Amino acid sequence: MGDPAGIGPEIVVRALLERPDLQGQVVVAGDAATLRRAADVVRLQCGGARLDVMVLGGLREWAHASRPGLALIQACVPGSLAPWGRISAEAGRAAADSIAAAARWVLAGQARALVTAPVHKEALAAAGLPHPGHTEFLQSLAAEHAGVPVSEMPVRMMLSAPGLATVLVSIHVSLRQALEAVTTQRVMDTIRITAAHYRRCGMPEVRIAVAGLNPHAGEGGLFGREEIEILQPAVDRSRADGLHVSGPHAPDTVFMRARQGEFDVVVAMYHDQGLIPVKLLGLEHGVNTTLGLPMVRTSPDHGTAFDLAGTGRASATSLLAAVDAAIWMSRLSQS
Repeated sequence: MGDPAGIGPEIVVRALLERPDLQGQVVVAGDAATLRRAADVVRLQCGGARLDVMVLGGLREWAHASRPGLALIQACVPGSLAPWGRISAEAGRAAADSIAAAARWVLAGQARALVTAPVHKEALAAAGLPHPGHTEFLQSLAAEHAGVPVSEMPVRMMLSAPGLATVLVSIHVSLRQALEAVTTQRVMDTIRITAAHYRRCGMPEVRIAVAGLNPHAGEGGLFGREEIEILQPAVDRSRADGLHVSGPHAPDTVFMRARQGEFDVVVAMYHDQGLIPVKLLGLEHGVNTTLGLPMVRTSPDHGTAFDLAGTGRASATSLLAAVDAAIWMSRLSQS
């Protein structure tokens, strides 16, 4: 359900109202009172359309449920309703507990894929979660499930919109730390994880472009030697492994070239380098996918939008794109 103080619960309700075909495929991990409140505010914006919230005892009961509506499993401790638009430890804990419950269902093979509504990183921190966001939290849960250290389950964030996909070498760290994270091994790992994802999705010959770190990809060492000493070796070794990789390309044009069809995906060196171009195309169609997990996980490409919470006006378009992507990827991974 995402952060109960944000728009997550409302866009979950709106998504199931707009796409009734999903009502038999989606179960929500969250809080019943929060989702019922969301259903009430969305109904006022949707011409009185009603969506019943059915609280189930578990996934086995969901498998046998036949009537339409929002199937929900209480995944967090029931409490007072979180005030809309406010950061709180209680909201962060409810969101974290819901993520953990849903992730464990998927990891155990009880569900096919996980789609997460937006969370607020400050609320998660206030709740004592030692992870800066979804990606790192899910990595920890998956490593725990597999019985391996987190270091043995490297993951990467991919953000995609129609016409452009980017995968990040580093995620939620400071820019200074992100620059330090650009190593030949991390870039090679990112390329490998990206290729493995596309292979599972039926694209064994995916064309991967590696973005440079410096202006003009270093201009032959004039503006920095990272391209020569770090990135080029990663590209060369990945090619030697049989992957279709090119670069390092000038970062100010590589995303445009990918959108024009020259590449299928761009490996970006840090968070904003890769996400600004995708988000410029429009948040309403963006999908965040975590690569490297032993499960399918997607999310919408926007945040909790505290300023909209409680109005019922938030769009479910990006969430629906994430749900459709999760269904598609989970079918491919099972085939």
